[in-house]
Amino acid sequence: MVDATHYTAQQINLGEFTPHLITPPMPQPEQLSVGQTLKRLLRRWVGKSLTALFQPIKTWLDAIEIQDAAFAHWLCALIPAQCPFERDVQVLGKVLFHIPPLCKLNPFYEQVVYLRFRALCYLADDCGEDISQYC
Repeated sequence: MVDATHYTAQQINLGEFTPHLITPPMPQPEQLSVGQTLKRLLRRWVGKSLTALFQPIKTWLDAIEIQDAAFAHWLCALIPAQCPFERDVQVLGKVLFHIPPLCKLNPFYEQVVYLRFRALCYLADDCGEDISQYC
């Protein structure tokens, strides 16, 4: 770095200054998914109170015990294996656009998917049933 306090404007050679000393580099924007961007916006607008509002329901979903085969079958039939909203919109065999999976916007997505997984495990491990119809 050059100390320019003892020089006049005519004596300073700007060629000695590198651009990052004059102007700091601009930070690169983060590449965020749609879900991450929405979560950040919600946290900024609503704050942490939104997550505190959903926490009792998340805890309740995690605490559901599966001890009945009929209940497990009902859960596996009710909760889809993949997002039903995700699809390609086609016209004349050409894809116009893709609708991404919107299920991840659901604040209870992880709990619901885990509940389905526990139901499938119960049917396969405890009941010894074939679960290929739900995959």
